[in-house]
Amino acid sequence: MVILALLQGCAGQRESAPEADPAKVRAQLLRLLPAQLNDRQGWAEDIQTAFTAQQLDPSKSNLCAVLAVTEQESTFTADPQVPNLGRIARAEIDRRAGRLHIPKLLVDAALLTPSGNGKSYQQRLAAVRSEKQLSALYDEVIERLPLGKTLLGGLNPVHTGGPMQVSIDFAQRHASNYPYSYQGTIRQEVFSRRGGMYFGIAHLLGYPAHYPRQLYRFGDFNAGWYASRNAAFQAALSRASGVSLALDGDLIAPGSIMPGATEQAARKLGVTLGLRNTQIRSQLEEGESLAFEESELYREVFALADAKAGKSLPRAVLPGIELKSPKITRKLTTAWFAGRVDERYQRCMKR
Repeated sequence: MVILALLQGCAGQRESAPEADPAKVRAQLLRLLPAQLNDRQGWAEDIQTAFTAQQLDPSKSNLCAVLAVTEQESTFTADPQVPNLGRIARAEIDRRAGRLHIPKLLVDAALLTPSGNGKSYQQRLAAVRSEKQLSALYDEVIERLPLGKTLLGGLNPVHTGGPMQVSIDFAQRHASNYPYSYQGTIRQEVFSRRGGMYFGIAHLLGYPAHYPRQLYRFGDFNAGWYASRNAAFQAALSRASGVSLALDGDLIAPGSIMPGATEQAARKLGVTLGLRNTQIRSQLEEGESLAFEESELYREVFALADAKAGKSLPRAVLPGIELKSPKITRKLTTAWFAGRVDERYQRCMKR
C-alpha cells in the first residue's frame, strides 16, 4: 500500500531533470518527431533547450506529451495559418465598435488610412494569414491610429500564438528565466518556434500534479493549471452536498468577491465540515496550486463523497468546458481536445 501510494503520488509531478545528456535528448526527439518534418534538428534543439532551461524531466512520456500538443495545435508550424483570419479579425473590430457605439462609416474610414508600407490598414487586414502577422498589424493600428486605441483599448486582442498556441499572457508572466537573448517583446518571441515551444512546454509541464495520466495535463493545457483536479473536486462536492455543479475547474467566481456556485455548495457543508465561510473561501483560493490537496476542505469533501459513493472517487476529471473562439466553427470541448491530443500521445509512445 505504501509503495503504491508513493508511485501514485509521483505520477505526473514536475520533477527536476537528472542531468540528462542534451545530445541523447535530441537523439530521442529525432526518433519521435514526424519523419517528414522540415528542420527536425532545429525542432529537437529548441525542445531540448526548453527542457534543460526549465529543469524538466525529458522522459519519453513528457517528450511525447509535448509533441502531441504541438501536432494538435499547429501540425508543427511555428506560425500556423488560420483560414479566413482577416475576415475574423474585421468582424472582431466591428463587434468592438458596435459595443462602443462607434459608427461603421467611421471605422471604415479609419481602416482606409494608409499604413506604414503604403497599403491601407483594411488591405493589410484582408491579407493576414497568421496570428503573428495579425498581432503585428494590431500593434501598428494601436500605435498609429487614434481610433485604434479606442477600438482595441490599448490591448492587442491576439491572445495565443506559436506552435503550441500558448497564451501570451502566460508567457509574459513566466518570462523571468527565458534562456534566449532577444530584441523586441515576449509577445513577439511567442510567435517564434523557440519561444512558442519554451512557453508551451512551461504551460504543459511546468507545475507539479498527481495525475495518473498525461490526459489530464492535456485538459489543463486547454482549461488552465489544475482544472482537471478541480473538476474532480467539484464532482465530489456535488455528490457530498447534493448541489448540481458545472465541472469547469473554476473554484471561485473569477474577479468577484461574491461566492460562486462551487463556493455556495461548499458553504452548505460548512457546519458538517467544521469550516467557516472565510476558511472555505481562503482554501478555495488555493485551487491554482498543489497545496489545495492538503487543505481540510479538499480532504473532508472527498471523505464525505467517497463514503456516499461507497468507493474512492476519481481525483482527476476532464473539465466540461465548451471551447469559444472566433477561430472555432463547430462545437468543441476541453474533453474533445484532451482526447485528440491523447490519441496523438499514444501513437508517439508506440514509436
